[in-house]
Amino acid sequence: MSTRDRASGSVNPSCVLVIFGAAGDLTKRKLLPALYNLAREKLLPDDFAVVGVARAERDSETFRAQLAGEVSGFVPGKFDPVLWKSIESRVYYVAGEFGDARTFDKLKAQLAEIEQRHKTRGNLLFYLATAPDFFAPIATALREHGLADESNGHWRRLIVEKPFGRDLASAKALNASLLSVLSEKQIYRIDHYLGKETVQNILVFRFANGIFEPVWNRRYVDHVQITVSETLGVEKRGGYYDRAGCMRDMVPNHIFQLISLVGMEPPISFDADAVRDEQSKVLRAIRAPSPEDVLSSAVRGQYGAGGVGGRSLADYRAEPGVPPTSTTETFVAMKLGIDSWRWTGVPFYLRVGKALAARTTEITIRFRKPPLVLFRDTAVDDIFPNDLVIHVQPKEGISLRFGAKIPGAQLKLGGVNMDFDYADHFGATPATGYERLLYDAMQGDQTLFQRADMVEASWAVVAPILDVWQALPPRGFPNYPAGSWGPREAEQLMERDGRSWRTS
Repeated sequence: MSTRDRASGSVNPSCVLVIFGAAGDLTKRKLLPALYNLAREKLLPDDFAVVGVARAERDSETFRAQLAGEVSGFVPGKFDPVLWKSIESRVYYVAGEFGDARTFDKLKAQLAEIEQRHKTRGNLLFYLATAPDFFAPIATALREHGLADESNGHWRRLIVEKPFGRDLASAKALNASLLSVLSEKQIYRIDHYLGKETVQNILVFRFANGIFEPVWNRRYVDHVQITVSETLGVEKRGGYYDRAGCMRDMVPNHIFQLISLVGMEPPISFDADAVRDEQSKVLRAIRAPSPEDVLSSAVRGQYGAGGVGGRSLADYRAEPGVPPTSTTETFVAMKLGIDSWRWTGVPFYLRVGKALAARTTEITIRFRKPPLVLFRDTAVDDIFPNDLVIHVQPKEGISLRFGAKIPGAQLKLGGVNMDFDYADHFGATPATGYERLLYDAMQGDQTLFQRADMVEASWAVVAPILDVWQALPPRGFPNYPAGSWGPREAEQLMERDGRSWRTS
């Protein structure tokens, strides 16, 4: 199948996707359904295969049978069994421990067999859906077995799932380990938030519309707020979550990626490094808080018992895998500043947490109010702020709030919204959020993947906060009931500046 110009939607090159940790939920819930969607859109080549690598002893036929009974439940939209069969016939399995050289010997032999059968041209895409402890050892083993070698004109790429370290030192160590055996152009640090259409649309929205970019700066913007809230608790992830916490799990990756897209300068092109250069500048311009600042500009919380959407949730400390005296945060709110010409003096507020009142991810650009002086002799005693809201999930879209005169004899203002919804305008496209990311990795486009310097710049901002929190254990946990919007201190964080969180 020939490759067409990418602008018209090119078919990916022949290759093999090797998934380490293929027995985990990510494979059946996201990765295989994403490949199914790419195949439906005719963006996968005929010469394509998948190899799952995991510890459990099974053969390829058993693995295929297992996936056949699972994937259909996670494919968005109507499931086409004929299409799935065309993918299933190209799925293989290798059993073994990730730290055992024999596993890689078996993998190498399996890939050679696939090359003969499917003519995949030696192109390999490795996906590390494993615990972080295995990232560097797997990369090293791939190099030692010649599976990372690009000397014969084929490509070899490595997709790394988060977390990219648990602090600045471990992030630097991980980057150093990966870069000792692979080049930066071979490493794809994936963040599934960047697979969402609305997140990708931030650049188009900003730079393809002449009416927004001129006011996207400190002269017109009062502040920016980002909310990422979930109604669910930690559920069955208590063991992992209690070691990570809300800050490590969400802020240095998802949240800072959103900040970088909102705050970046126009790149000179959509070339991957041109875009990531500008994102990196924003992340390096975020002021790392002093220990004193942490006490006033960062809030942490842990949920207690409560109700969300008619469901009862127990205390976080009562969740399976969570110690009864845990001091791990399930909520974070912060105030950040960006020391750049565009954003100096404009605070960026963020809040993220579990067991909150609503499930939503949104970015709000709140513009400065005009002077009230014109309306001093009218019934108007305040002016509605103009909010530009980018809705990332669960519904993807953009809304603009502005003031309008309420009909009647007196001059009174009311707030109205102009709303754009992706599904209403373009139609709902079944997606997992991984389609674009897998597609780009096969194409060799790193635009939506983090670079080493971006990862380290994010951790450099978070590190002082984690240090203070470790030195000063929280008092009064749990400090917010499930179903609320977090601890009272998060509201006070905004109120001290005369502002408030946007409510839907």
